[in-house]
Amino acid sequence: MNPRLVLFDLDNTLLAGDSDFEWAQFLIEQGVLDREVYEARNQRFFDEYKAGTLDIHTFLDFQLKPLSRHPRSQLAAWHGEFMERRIRPLIRGTARALVERHRGDLRVVITATNSFVTAPIAREFGIEELIATEPEQRDGEFTGSVRGIPCFREGKVTQLEAWLARRSTSLAAYSESWFYSDSHNDLPLLERVSHPVAVDPDATLRARAERGGWPIISLD
Repeated sequence: MNPRLVLFDLDNTLLAGDSDFEWAQFLIEQGVLDREVYEARNQRFFDEYKAGTLDIHTFLDFQLKPLSRHPRSQLAAWHGEFMERRIRPLIRGTARALVERHRGDLRVVITATNSFVTAPIAREFGIEELIATEPEQRDGEFTGSVRGIPCFREGKVTQLEAWLARRSTSLAAYSESWFYSDSHNDLPLLERVSHPVAVDPDATLRARAERGGWPIISLD
């Protein structure tokens, strides 16, 4: 059997906030996005995500289009500042300790947020493996579209299975599989692993965890 597979959701799980939301707010503060147009839409999408009513493709059009309007060099410079100002303050010692407890396991961040935003955040936690929504690229620049299936709800299961297949393995090949998440949107994947863990869960996930006897933990 393979070593344990440990999956971490990112937003509102390892992070005490949402990197999707924070990235848009950062671009608004930088004057890259118009505050009047984008701030209300950003909040609306965030509220729809929490309510379970988010249209992922409409949201990704909103999220990925700004990436296509600027060269990668500029985006990288903005992201460095974004990490310092917006993300590192959201990283709690308890979250780092949780990741550290799984040293020796195969650790993966699996997130609906796109890989441009999240890859540096995963590395900040010392996690090299990332499964995320992938922005489409052409000649090294972002097109504003999504490549493949968004890593969201059932798409997380699909993306995980594809990632495992590329490694010539499967979920059943691991002695234990863990998934830490805060959101009812992740129930399709939580139902698949041998050790689902609810982290500061929303009401729907908390109720499911209580019914199933799943661990409920807090990183606050």
